[in-house]
Amino acid sequence: MMMDKENAIVAVVDVQARLLSGVHENEQLVRNCSWLVRLAGLMGVPVIGSEQYPDGLGHTEESLRELVGPDKIYGKTFFACIDDPEFEKAFQAHDRKQVVLCGMESQACVMQSALRLLEKGLDVFVVADAISARNPFDTDIALRRMEQAGARIVTREMVGFEWLRRSDAAEFKAFSKEFLR
Repeated sequence: MMMDKENAIVAVVDVQARLLSGVHENEQLVRNCSWLVRLAGLMGVPVIGSEQYPDGLGHTEESLRELVGPDKIYGKTFFACIDDPEFEKAFQAHDRKQVVLCGMESQACVMQSALRLLEKGLDVFVVADAISARNPFDTDIALRRMEQAGARIVTREMVGFEWLRRSDAAEFKAFSKEFLR
């Protein structure tokens, strides 16, 4: 199954500034999540975000928060973002069946979000180069577990090329100039 921009939504999970310092390759994580959010903007794909207990753990990294839009980021106490009623309500409003997941931490909120989204019958695409955890081993095992459960493991460029589908697509020129460096 290929990703389809008309049926997709990007979920940015818990990339909170206060937690980033302990996360493996955290600067790359923020860059790659931002890349996906910008790509979604180019392609007209909606983006929604979550923050784990923002009252205690703070908000999404500032540049990423601005890209997503503070009004599209929902605080939660559940590890799986879709289990939060406010997040789920905003998510359902888009009526999309394919979820492109990025964020942190791989073995907790990203994995539990993926598993719960799968349980709800959605197609889940986990962007392997846009998730991370404190320990890279946790990410490796989480990716395996998510794949075993039915999630599709993809890369950022796979998302872009599948949303485009063809080189004469209106967005291809911008994609090749801005995203393939």
